[in-house]
Formats: sequence, C-alpha cells, structure tokens
Amino acid sequence: MSLRPTHTKFGAGLLAGVTVLALAACTSNESGDDEEDLGGGTSAAEQGSNDEPGDTVVIGFSAPAADHGWMGSITESARKVADQYDDVDLRVAEGTNDVNLQISQVETFINDKVDAIVLLPFDGAAMTPVALKAMEAGIPVINVDREFDDPNAARVTVLGDNYGMGVSAGTYVCSQLADTPDAVVAEIAGIDSLPLTQDRSQGFEDALGECGLDVDNRVAADFTVEGGEEAAANLLQAAPKIDALWNHDDDQGVGVLAAIENAGRDEFFMVGGAGSANAMRSIQADDGVLKATVIYPSTQAADGIKLARLLVQGKSMSDLVEVEVPRTVQLYAPVVTAENVDQFIDTAFES
Repeated sequence: MSLRPTHTKFGAGLLAGVTVLALAACTSNESGDDEEDLGGGTSAAEQGSNDEPGDTVVIGFSAPAADHGWMGSITESARKVADQYDDVDLRVAEGTNDVNLQISQVETFINDKVDAIVLLPFDGAAMTPVALKAMEAGIPVINVDREFDDPNAARVTVLGDNYGMGVSAGTYVCSQLADTPDAVVAEIAGIDSLPLTQDRSQGFEDALGECGLDVDNRVAADFTVEGGEEAAANLLQAAPKIDALWNHDDDQGVGVLAAIENAGRDEFFMVGGAGSANAMRSIQADDGVLKATVIYPSTQAADGIKLARLLVQGKSMSDLVEVEVPRTVQLYAPVVTAENVDQFIDTAFES
C-alpha cells in the first residue's frame, strides 16, 4: 500500500559503492497450472490483439521488501503476469526498504539499458532523481503506488485510490444503516501521520455525511497484526456498543479480529480494507462480524508490467480511442461482499 515514509536525503557519493542487485530473470511464459489468471498472455492471444507476441521487452522491476502481505503480493503478481508473456524479459531486483540500495538497483537497470523500468519506490521523493535520470536516458519509467515528486520522472503512473477506499467503505456502511440514524460508527485507521490514512479517513467521513452518520469512535494502529489488536482492544473498551466498524487494512485486521473475539463482541458488522484473501474467505463463509472489505489492488505492479510492454511495443490500451498509453491510471476501490467475492478472491493477497 501507499505508505509514504519521510523523505530520506542521500548523497551521490553513496551510489558508487552500492552495487548489490539480485536479479532473477523471468523470460518464460511457462506458467504453472496453479497460477491464477491475471488476464492476457501471449499463449492465447487473439490475432490482432495487444497480447499478440511482439519484440521482446526487457523490464527492470524494483519494489520495497515484502514485509507486509500486500507488499509481498506486489512483486509476486508482477512475476506472474510477466510469466504469461513470452515476449517479456522481467528482471526483478531484490525487495528493499533501503533507499540507497533501491537507487543503485535503478542505476544498474539504466546501465544495462533495459527497455523500461517498473518502480514502486520505498520513498517516492528520494527516488525521483534517479527516475528522472532513467527518463532522460530514454528509458520509460512506470511509477507504481507511491508517487515521485516530479511528474516528469515517470511516463506512466499507476495509483490506488485511498480517498475512494474511504468513500466505498462509508457508502457501504450507509447502505446497511440507512434506517438507524443513531447508529454508532467506529474506525480503526492505519498510521495517522501518513497522507494515505488521512485520505482514507476523509473519504469515510464524507461518505458517512451523505447519510447523516459520522465517526463516533476512532483509533489509529500501524498496519501490523500486533498494532491492530492493541488498537481494537482499546476501542472496544471505550465503546460498549457499536453498530459498524471500518478497519483500514486487512493485515492489521488479523489482530483486530483477534481482539474482537477475545472481547466476545458481535453486535456490529465490520468492513475491512485492502482486500486480503483471509478477509474474503471469512466474508464468503459468513463466519463472523466481517461482512465486507474494500479493495486496494495488490496487482498494481502487474498492471505496470503490462503497460510497460505496451509502451515499448508502441501499442495502446485497446479499449480507448487514444493512440498512446495514458499518463495516469487510477484504480477503483470496489466493495467486496458475500455476493461478489468470487470475482475478487483469486487475485487477493494472503495476510
């Protein structure tokens, strides 16, 4: 997810000594039978479609360390979608939360003259100069999730919709409590200092306002299981009765649900956030308070791989009139319930 850490300054002199880059080439389209279908692929391409094989495209990929279920799925999804194209040579750098190491990874991609770079920066501001360097070298950069400081540092930016997550969660709560004007609504946010958390909360508040509700009890956690459990325990102690609860993140939701079970509370329904497979299985089974979750796609980097391929091969998005790939793609934040969970669970990540 779009965590936006504090800007980290770096010196150019640090770059020369940092050369560690673990590359794993994925050049085959021999995907396993157990691989989920992320759409497209050259093996079943229709004649004249964008998926028809073209010139081989070498793509460098770098993302933060997989220390969170959502982040782990980012790189896994990128690999899976690349495997579906026999004209994509994906070179994946080792996931890192070290800004200087990630800069050196991009420097290596530039020196290797890859055709495109798909980059989910640990720190968008800190990675902006090296992304500009790649663009100036004629290598298109696809910026995923965490934006650069300068729009010229990327040819395409793929984003989730944090404000839209809040709106979707709030709209769902309104739909369930339309006849309960005195309903008590609670919220467990992520890290309060992050813009993404502020955007999610603002969207939630705005949507609730449309049906005359507001947030009665709110606590913030830290996107971890432990933090979610602690924040939820505090919330439940402070609020003896709740009608609806929105938890921003399904990874921290594992802890939130544990706290709810420990407290023996079940008088309310809960909405999750991000869209983990764990959450969706619970929604599907209808085995607890969790009745819905809001998607923040963990397949954003996979979209970036597809767009990089189209860019380099001079193709566009086939369902648009435009002859070029758009500059910005913002993904939707749908609500997943028992009624539509089958549409989403195959591409969900494990918390």
